[in-house]
Amino acid sequence: MSGARVLVTGATGFLGGHVVRDLQDHGFEVFAAGRNTARLGELVDDRHRVPGDLASLRSRELPVDAVIHCAALSTPWGRWADFREANVVGTAHVADFARRNGVRRVVHVSSPSVYAAARDRVGIVEDDVDTGNRLNGYIRSKIAAEGLLQEARRRGALPELVIVRPRGLIGVGDPSLVPRLLDVHARIGVPLFGGGANLIDITAVQNVAAALRLALAAGDADGGVYNITNGEPRPLRDLLERLLTLMGEQPRFRSANRRVAWAAAASLEALCRALPGSPEPPLTRYTLSTIAYTQTLDISRAVRDLGYAPTVTLDDALAAVAADLRGHG
Repeated sequence: MSGARVLVTGATGFLGGHVVRDLQDHGFEVFAAGRNTARLGELVDDRHRVPGDLASLRSRELPVDAVIHCAALSTPWGRWADFREANVVGTAHVADFARRNGVRRVVHVSSPSVYAAARDRVGIVEDDVDTGNRLNGYIRSKIAAEGLLQEARRRGALPELVIVRPRGLIGVGDPSLVPRLLDVHARIGVPLFGGGANLIDITAVQNVAAALRLALAAGDADGGVYNITNGEPRPLRDLLERLLTLMGEQPRFRSANRRVAWAAAASLEALCRALPGSPEPPLTRYTLSTIAYTQTLDISRAVRDLGYAPTVTLDDALAAVAADLRGHG
């Protein structure tokens, strides 16, 4: 597959940038799509830049063999209309682009948020999804986007389709996971439920990029779905203590009750929906589902079908992030 031509959507984002560099390092010809034109210029030359949002793909003709669709609106709070436009309609634009340009395979980056629930879950497999999950608009949009692509594959509009669900990306430049945790830590201390013994699965971004590259040539091309993690679930408290200690910070934790926090989050969501502009609540039920409960994913299907094997350990990823954050103050 090396030498194939690949379009990466969302190339100017955290994951997309890593995917572009990984593909280039492995001999692929990469076309990079994204809205940040300056960032595109850092990734590829003029001929391989595809500036604009996903709607701009409606008029694009590119000689590519495959698409890795990373672009998405990813946040725990927002308007359904925005999630639908970015993640459902945007994915429809990608599917249409692939059909018109004779693209052989689409590799779609979905999300394990589709498993979110207020209960402990260990070893979640790819088929264990409640397609009626309406915990937030992001989850709803990712379920809809997967369904749209699966239907296109059934109709024959997409020759090959692989869906990847990477869990909790971490790495240098992470705009979401670690910054949100550090913000809470600085303001009030990180709330721990049950002492922080709940197991958390996260993934070094370099491992996700490698998995997406593998999915270009391996896996079930008839809409196969694959969980991706580092395969190193750890108690939340241990993860946080490790990261904060590496940063030279004294860990600050607060004991919290899951039932009380869930009720408070539901009330805050209702209040914020009623306020002008629907500001993001300080706590959401989705956020609680990720930090208050054990949730680990079974990655055996990816290991078997894709040949996936994490190369960046969790400790190495945490050390790199801590060093980068220390360097930036």
